Amino acid sequence: MSVFLVGLVLFIGMHSIYIVAPGVRAGAVARIGYNPWRGIYSLVSLAGLLLLIYGYGLARQDPVLLFEPPSWARMLAFVLMMASLPLLVSSFFPTPTRIGRFVRHPMLMSVTLWAVAHALVVGTLASVLLSAVFFIWTLAARFSLIARPMTTTPAKTPKPLNDWIAVAIGLAAWAALLFGLHEWLIGMPLL
Repeated sequence: MSVFLVGLVLFIGMHSIYIVAPGVRAGAVARIGYNPWRGIYSLVSLAGLLLLIYGYGLARQDPVLLFEPPSWARMLAFVLMMASLPLLVSSFFPTPTRIGRFVRHPMLMSVTLWAVAHALVVGTLASVLLSAVFFIWTLAARFSLIARPMTTTPAKTPKPLNDWIAVAIGLAAWAALLFGLHEWLIGMPLL
C-alpha cells in the first residue's frame, strides 16, 4: 500500500501545485524557464502515475474490503463511463468543442464521473481511496478554476464535427473497455 500512496501523493501533488500554491509554478518558471519546469512537472507526474499503477496492482493482490457494492452500481458505472470517455476525448481537441463549451472543463468532469463510477463498484480500500482522492481533487481544481481571473484570449468558434468525433472515439473506447480491453489492461472483466 505504501507504493500506491507514494504514487498517489506524487501524481496528485504535482497536479495540485496550481490549486494550493499558484505562485510556485510562476516562481519556478521564472527561475529555471518554462521548458525545464514542464520537464520536471512531467517527470514527477509520470513517476507518480507509474508508482500509482504499480502500487494499485500490489494492493489488489491483498485487498481490504470496505463494502460490498450494491447490485445497481455496476449498471450505473457503465452509464457514467459511457459519458466520461467522450468528455475525456473532447478535452484534447485544439479547437474547442461544443461539449467543452457546455461542460467548461470536460477532462475534470470526465475524471469526476470516473471516480464516482469506480467508487461505487469496487469496494476495496485502495479503490475507494483512489476514487475519493481523485474526486476531491477534481472539485478543488474546479473551484480553483472558478476563482482564477478569466483570460482575455478571444474564444474560438467550436467545430460541430469535433463533437461527433469526440463522441465516436469515446464510445468506441467505452465499447473496447467493456468487451475485453479493461480485462486486458486492468485484469478485471466488465462483462
